[in-house]
Amino acid sequence: MTESNTEQIRVWLVEDNEVFRRNVQRVINGLDGMVCDGSFDSAESAFAALHSNPAPDVMLLDVQLPGIDGIVALGKFKEIIPDTRVIILTVFDDASKIFRAVCAGASGYVLKASGTDKIGESIRQVMRGGAPMTPEVAKKVLDAFAQSDLMPGTEGDYGLTAREQEILRLLAEGLLKKEIADALSISVNTVSTHLRRVYDKLHVNTNTGAVAKALREGII
Repeated sequence: MTESNTEQIRVWLVEDNEVFRRNVQRVINGLDGMVCDGSFDSAESAFAALHSNPAPDVMLLDVQLPGIDGIVALGKFKEIIPDTRVIILTVFDDASKIFRAVCAGASGYVLKASGTDKIGESIRQVMRGGAPMTPEVAKKVLDAFAQSDLMPGTEGDYGLTAREQEILRLLAEGLLKKEIADALSISVNTVSTHLRRVYDKLHVNTNTGAVAKALREGII
């Protein structure tokens, strides 16, 4: 589903703090073009709901949950509903948790301390192909990938073409798909095609993961 005047962005929220969960759901339902039609206090209840409901466009997922850990659940969600963008929404900002979330396929990582206004902005950003993160979180992602003990790997270009590397560099600078298309005088569809090939070659499935791995291994 894409954002338009007739279609709403469907959001699910997995958060065990009832007060915060209700507040976030209220905020999302008050925004134009969005509806939070799934609110769960555990990953298990969200998994169960997928048996009888279509997958949401965006899922807001807490890290510390009763039962299945949020980051473990993230990997399972990406297997079951790969097209759903998952934004980690949490109080934790330590490098190891951020690193694990990115590797598991998170489309963004937003701190609860950023405020509820940031949540709506982040949802719109992932729907446009972006990867919402506060500057502090983004720095920790890069720091985590720079530590070889977190992710040792063999440096190489992974067979990326010059155009694919160029698109990766622009992505790392924070440009969205449309902005990359304009900068390179190509179509958005062409950018998307190149990015799918980049994902396949780097063995990742998100913009954030592609950029982080490219920076970690000196590809860009």
